[in-house]
Amino acid sequence: MIDLYTAATPNGHKVSIALEELALPYTMHVLDLARGDQKQPGFLAINPNGRIPAIVDRDVENFAVFESGAILLYLAEKTGRLMPQDTLGRSRVVQWLMFQMGGIGPMMGQANVFFRYFPEKIQPAIDRYQGECKRLFRVLDTHLQGHEYLAGDYSIADIANWAWVRTHRWSGVDIDDLPHLRRWVDTIRARPAVQKGILMPPSMRESGPDREERERQFAEEARKMVEMGQSRQAGV
Repeated sequence: MIDLYTAATPNGHKVSIALEELALPYTMHVLDLARGDQKQPGFLAINPNGRIPAIVDRDVENFAVFESGAILLYLAEKTGRLMPQDTLGRSRVVQWLMFQMGGIGPMMGQANVFFRYFPEKIQPAIDRYQGECKRLFRVLDTHLQGHEYLAGDYSIADIANWAWVRTHRWSGVDIDDLPHLRRWVDTIRARPAVQKGILMPPSMRESGPDREERERQFAEEARKMVEMGQSRQAGV
């Protein structure tokens, strides 16, 4: 049994999707980020960085793993699935996983902050991060022109990148002109485990009759967290 500490974010959904794909039993613990659950001593003992997601593998001496990319690697190696066993195949998956960890995630995260959450609209910053997101999306589109998935068969690299790319609208970046990327997004979205994983937990930004109001509330909560982060002098 695995304990998953998470919230409805792309990084959180990366892990819940992987757990669903691997059919691993897990118990989900949803942290209220606006309330600061991730900064409480109990969670900091699991992840000293105070960020979600994190897991505790109860079957292996209550072993804790934090950082979403590290969790994906741990789960893939634990099960022998979603990543090739040969050196070259494994390297291809890790390369595209690092592409997400070092590029897609940070750039989309900053686009979200300046486009959606930051109290001031600083247009050069918005342009900078949205432009870099688009550049990275073009890299994916070009690669996917000749590949069904990012690194051979469907893998943790696809899960990691997809969990972020699917939220492109929230970052204010369009992908209508990137047909190979759109095909890949739609293909992965159709997987039953993916459909279940993105509801573990559900995001208040998902479609529905009151979507605009829920998006406004989500942005307001995120804005408060951004402002709170600015005011911190020290500590986690």
